[in-house]
Amino acid sequence: MLLNEGQMHLFEHWPEPGVDDDKKKSFFDQVRRLNSSYPGGLVSYIQNARKLLADSKAGKNPYDGFTPSVPSGEVLTFGDDNFVSLEAAGVKEARNAAFVLVAGGLGERLGYKGIKVALPRETTTGKCFLQHYIESILSLQEASCKMVDDGCHTKIPFVIMTSDDTNALTIQLLESNSYFGMEPSQVKILKQEKVACLADNDARLALDPNDKYRIQTKPHGHGDVHSLLYSSGLLEQWKSEGRKWVLFFQDTNGLLFNAIPSALGVSAIKGYNVNSLAVPRKAKEAIGGITKLTHVDGRTMVINVEYNQLDPLLRATGHPDGDANCETGYSPYPGNINQLILELGPYIEELKKTHGGISEFVNPKYTDSTKMTFKSSTRLECMMQDYPKTLPPSAKVGFTVMDTWLAYAPVKNNPEDAAKVPKGNPYHSATSGEMAIYRANSLILRKAGAQIADPVVDTFNGQEVEVWPRITWSPRWGLIFRNVKEKLRGDSSISQRSALAINGRNIFLEGLSLDGTLIVNSVDEAEVKITGHVQNKGWTIQHVDYKDTSEKEEIRIRGFKFEKVEQLEVNYTEPGKHSLSA
Repeated sequence: MLLNEGQMHLFEHWPEPGVDDDKKKSFFDQVRRLNSSYPGGLVSYIQNARKLLADSKAGKNPYDGFTPSVPSGEVLTFGDDNFVSLEAAGVKEARNAAFVLVAGGLGERLGYKGIKVALPRETTTGKCFLQHYIESILSLQEASCKMVDDGCHTKIPFVIMTSDDTNALTIQLLESNSYFGMEPSQVKILKQEKVACLADNDARLALDPNDKYRIQTKPHGHGDVHSLLYSSGLLEQWKSEGRKWVLFFQDTNGLLFNAIPSALGVSAIKGYNVNSLAVPRKAKEAIGGITKLTHVDGRTMVINVEYNQLDPLLRATGHPDGDANCETGYSPYPGNINQLILELGPYIEELKKTHGGISEFVNPKYTDSTKMTFKSSTRLECMMQDYPKTLPPSAKVGFTVMDTWLAYAPVKNNPEDAAKVPKGNPYHSATSGEMAIYRANSLILRKAGAQIADPVVDTFNGQEVEVWPRITWSPRWGLIFRNVKEKLRGDSSISQRSALAINGRNIFLEGLSLDGTLIVNSVDEAEVKITGHVQNKGWTIQHVDYKDTSEKEEIRIRGFKFEKVEQLEVNYTEPGKHSLSA
């Protein structure tokens, strides 16, 4: 097979039979793995690579013949009647959903050696991203079952796609924390394999420079999640259980679950086969735009167009200003945040045609303008959000736009890179990601009727951010806006220097005045009323330099830590009614 595909060079250095036979066998073991893990096998991979490399060398525009226009979708306003009813509809649907977390990457780009899902989402409680995601899914599961007459006992499946880099560490994080309260049988780990590297425009496979009996490999991208789900048999299993939706999300967006209930409600009510979660985007912001493309032959598709391709595409098709803001102050093309909701039935039918294969691209770095040789080996890549590229025009593909403050604060840039971001653009760092959680929770409480002090501006690791009161709660306290409103009674107020951590289901703030730090923990069977004036010295924020190796990595990349001077912590471990009146 390899010889037929022009890969003779792989064997040129092989000695006669009897020499290095073990190494030769391990070479074919690797070839077998590479062949079985790619839809259509290595022959397909090499042939796809030849075509894509030829297009790249010729400078072919992937959007040739397409005209962009603004697709149709839903734009939501947090807290209004429509939003509240969509949240309720989404919670009801959640028991028919499965969640898929794409977590193949380490935190190296962040300046963190571990896996990204093990990072603290925020440092007031120290809960990591994975714990927050699992607690959110369990809260959705419970709330969804309560809305059914007979009260169901369904368990929402949770799939985590890992890679060689993250697999063992992810399993260790789950096992050492008892799966954060989820039943181990609910969690499935799918590990993605790497793909072969390409040495030249003829798609000759690259040998590992350190081992002539190994093909060099690199990651293929998070688009592999579709072929892994297809080959695992999970999709058919979910269909047989009556499930309807698959929700895909990325590893470090701490605000995501604020957006999921209402977006799932949109999918259910609008009947979307594909629903991309989106936020308003500024023109030329480094985030892809969701775009409807119409080809001269009449084909249409609604897909994410990367920001560096959107501007030239618009200019080439009669928009002289290119990617420009409209009267709203934002681009008419919503910003893709890489969270997808797919309807299971049509998804399975589509994957049967493609075997989970997804539209790929290649990005070789050439040594010069002749485009004859590569600086280093390249490989084919694929992105999860390119799934709609192969859908028929009849597919219902839409989007749901949420406020950025509510739904999107990814953690992906290290402090040095974040500090270089042009003023006014998002940092997408551990600093901004944590501060965004406090801002979102403060604004949600404000909308629910509490008086929350205005933020102050401070600079950490060269990034100027708003510092709101450090407010955080567990998903089972405030899963959706209605839950939060029900638990605020009377006039409550929180000062800027305060921190509030709520961990329990039935904790009611009834005229609480907080100036300091308050931590409330309760079992689910307890009902707790918090009233009166709580004042103490609280926790102060200390600046930390990211170069200060005496601090842990997860603190250094934030640029701050809390000096826990004084706090009031109350724990309610017994069922029944309790009250704290300070």
